[in-house]
Amino acid sequence: MDAPLLPDGTYDAIVVDATEVDAATTAIELTVLAGPQKGQVVELRGPRGAHDPIDLLGVPATITVADGRPKLRLEG
Repeated sequence: MDAPLLPDGTYDAIVVDATEVDAATTAIELTVLAGPQKGQVVELRGPRGAHDPIDLLGVPATITVADGRPKLRLEG
């Protein structure tokens, strides 16, 4: 099993890249903004949603990791 991207906790982040993997999936790269993981870039993949990936660039986000599983909340 791979190590989790981030330890359990809540992280303020910003979207630095987003790409469409396929018609149903978007890959989002985020940079953590504070704390011991500050500057770490993580990639999360999930359902494409209604937004064009380019519209996600620069969007503030919160990453919450519980039991090694990340959840992403985009602001706005």
